[in-house]
Amino acid sequence: MPKSTLPPNLIIKLGRWGWEQVWHVMMSQMAPRGKDGAYIRPESAFRDSVSADSEAKYPAAAGRYRLFVGMSCPWAHRALVVRSLKGLESAIPITVVSPSPEAGGWIFDEPFADFKGPAAGTTCLSLAQFYRQAHPGYGGRNTVPVLWDGEGNGIVNNESSEIIVILNEAFNEFAAHPELDLYPEALRAEIEQWNAKIYPAINNGVYRCGFAQTQAAYDAVIEELFGALDAIDGVLAQRRYLCGGQLTLADVRLFTTLVRFDVAYHGIFRCDRRRIADYPNLSGYLRDIYQLPGIAATCDIPAVKRDYYGNLFPLNPGGLIPAGPDIERLLMQPSDRQPL
Repeated sequence: MPKSTLPPNLIIKLGRWGWEQVWHVMMSQMAPRGKDGAYIRPESAFRDSVSADSEAKYPAAAGRYRLFVGMSCPWAHRALVVRSLKGLESAIPITVVSPSPEAGGWIFDEPFADFKGPAAGTTCLSLAQFYRQAHPGYGGRNTVPVLWDGEGNGIVNNESSEIIVILNEAFNEFAAHPELDLYPEALRAEIEQWNAKIYPAINNGVYRCGFAQTQAAYDAVIEELFGALDAIDGVLAQRRYLCGGQLTLADVRLFTTLVRFDVAYHGIFRCDRRRIADYPNLSGYLRDIYQLPGIAATCDIPAVKRDYYGNLFPLNPGGLIPAGPDIERLLMQPSDRQPL
């Protein structure tokens, strides 16, 4: 007697239904959403600052503070770019973490045990362990970048937009390039206007595309994303940088998203209407910043491809990592931006 079989169309329907349920569960853990299926980024928890004032709660000092970064993370990359531009490598060491699907978060490339006082001798293998060690009872997100106070064993700040301001202002006494001001008083209003446009539409916009859980949510944000890119490409036809002839923190915040766009967001996040390479001014602007002294060394393109395609399982279940594009070669082509 022949074995009974399910009709192929029923197998497909059951498989699709099952995968969609599992996908929504995984996405809800990885990327919180609203009722409309749109991605909502949670707020950062630690928002203290470092000051050049020696009497401050966190006074600037060489070797006291440490940056925890993930090389694929655009938010952590901001801090690395400012650290490099200011010449703070000797004053502020870094510790690198990498994403691990098995661990469910960031893990240290090398076990971290640089605690002092009562916590001396403690070893952390994951960033989650580090957060709990630094702040017992903490139950929020374990994100990078982290600016850590090694003297007090506490997290000073884990909000990238604030960390880059701290690095620009507080450590000039220890910087190789103290004369460089990426957040000058005269341009702050304009910088913040750019930030207000770039963050929701582009920096977070690519994630809102990639983590959208309904077609309507995706359709809305893809229009916003490319509308903003189109507008900025037009502005950059007349300006070398966003605020004119001077590089600022607004450029830093945009750069770390643009350098990941064609190798990651265009594919895995479905930001595929156009590539940055297709924009004449944005692509030259990207090359211009990439070729500034020290910036290329902060860009780990293989890590970007490996971590986005290899670790975001709900978006790429097979874990296959695409071969192209050869973005590092393209980034070294002449920018032709200097006349602006």
